[in-house]
Amino acid sequence: MNDTAPLLETVEFETAPNPEWTVLWLHGLGADGHDFAPIVPELVRRDWPALRFVFPHAPVRAVTINNGVRMRAWYDIVSFVFDSLHAGKRADETGVAESVAQVEALIAREEARGIPAHRILLVGFSQGGAITLAAGLRRKVPLAGLVGLSTYLPESTERVAAVLQAAARTQPLFMAHGQYDPVVPALIGERSAATLQALGFPLDWHVYPMAHQVCAEEIRDLGDWLARRFAG
Repeated sequence: MNDTAPLLETVEFETAPNPEWTVLWLHGLGADGHDFAPIVPELVRRDWPALRFVFPHAPVRAVTINNGVRMRAWYDIVSFVFDSLHAGKRADETGVAESVAQVEALIAREEARGIPAHRILLVGFSQGGAITLAAGLRRKVPLAGLVGLSTYLPESTERVAAVLQAAARTQPLFMAHGQYDPVVPALIGERSAATLQALGFPLDWHVYPMAHQVCAEEIRDLGDWLARRFAG
């Protein structure tokens, strides 16, 4: 954990007073923390414990594939091309490391607010999902679960093996992808999921007939998966 990482600005919503769990949700490229806030009433169920949803804003940085235009991004994307397995040649390694440290700072803040790691869920869509997976690999103290939506491992196979912590493998993992995704091909998501499963992560994998988005069936399946976490 990097205690010097700047604390990102966030959008927060509590489903009831005195939350017992935190859901930390990372948005995709060019969006912000408001992007997934409207999903809360669609996702949350009446019998769930009190939750705090935390939606951070990614830093603003230049993005190479968008002609250097500055926007909210968890790391620079230097190429449209995925490598043969993941995105090790696509993602800016320094930016990934910086964002992982910023996510860890938010997790530490939740712990300071009384929510232990085993009651914190880390969720991310697209680029935010890539940071979710990268952070999950590095966790020495497991979180309650990881959720990667329409996403991929942003680092090479060798890098993944180098940063993986033994305790991280115990974190339940939900991954979902659109069959017709034109931004992150479904095959890339599937291969990333297979890699994580081979490393020992308990994987729940879903594919839906959609593009680079979320759908009602996905929200329902994610809700079922979250309900099992809360029941445990």
